[in-house]
Amino acid sequence: MDFVTVRNGAIELNVAVSGSGPLIVCVHGFPELWYSWRHQIAHFAARGFRVAALDVRGYGGSSKPKEIAAYTLRQLASDVAAVIDRLGDGPAILFGHDWGAPIVWHTALLHPDRIRAVAGLSVPFRPRGPVSFIEAVRAIYKGRFFYQIYFQQEGVAEAELEADVTRALRKMYFALAGEASQNKWLESKSPDAKLLDGLVDPQPFPGWMTERDLAIYAEAFRAGGFRGPLNRYRAQDLDFADLAELNGRGIAQPSAFIAGGRDPVRAFIPGMDLYVDPGLACADFRGSTILPDIGHWVQQEAPDETSAALEAFVRGL
Repeated sequence: MDFVTVRNGAIELNVAVSGSGPLIVCVHGFPELWYSWRHQIAHFAARGFRVAALDVRGYGGSSKPKEIAAYTLRQLASDVAAVIDRLGDGPAILFGHDWGAPIVWHTALLHPDRIRAVAGLSVPFRPRGPVSFIEAVRAIYKGRFFYQIYFQQEGVAEAELEADVTRALRKMYFALAGEASQNKWLESKSPDAKLLDGLVDPQPFPGWMTERDLAIYAEAFRAGGFRGPLNRYRAQDLDFADLAELNGRGIAQPSAFIAGGRDPVRAFIPGMDLYVDPGLACADFRGSTILPDIGHWVQQEAPDETSAALEAFVRGL
């Protein structure tokens, strides 16, 4: 495993690179690192691909600008494009999980010539709607706690999560895992609750994340804090104004979707299963894989099954 620094203007991106061959770029979500792709890096590097997994800006060894406007989808997609330009030889394949999924979906929309194919994990592609997602959930969850609303006020979630980083990560990771009570992440709480209120701190943690794994994440967030990662949530209204050009646009490249059957994301909109038709706005959709009994951290909870599904997608291109 090598690490390179890729520059995108003033932004420096820490990128783990392994293998040789056609380029696959992996983009993580919240609150993770390049390290969340460790299993897929090894899998695809051993099968004739060059795999690059970046620390998204705001995370790990990458730059952490303070301003919210630095974390729009347009800015983050430009980081992915910069990685492709530096490390690739032609269009790249993209894998994205959690916030990384909207990032790779929008990289495919904004930089189509650089993208050969795209797979989203946990978050299906949805075209731009009449309002931003954060505005929609403000209405849906009015009078109730919803974590993305809680994240909007600068400094509040930072203070809670940074008070005990290891404990906060354990609670967040477990609440969205397949082993947790169904949709524990979305349980009803008063609107003035804190994020970690009522969440279980498992001892020990399920075997898919070792103490060493957890320590790697905790060390990174103790060093870098949570402001950059949380600013991605705060930039959603900026995205809506900034991406008007994408209204009604779908994904043209070959695409696929993979998720855990117990992922709370599928229940974000009460009464609706967001995983029913993940290829609805994808012109060349190659299918979805829903792994039963697996939660949100799909490529870590079920690394072999996730890698197999991704390989089937890639080999079919």
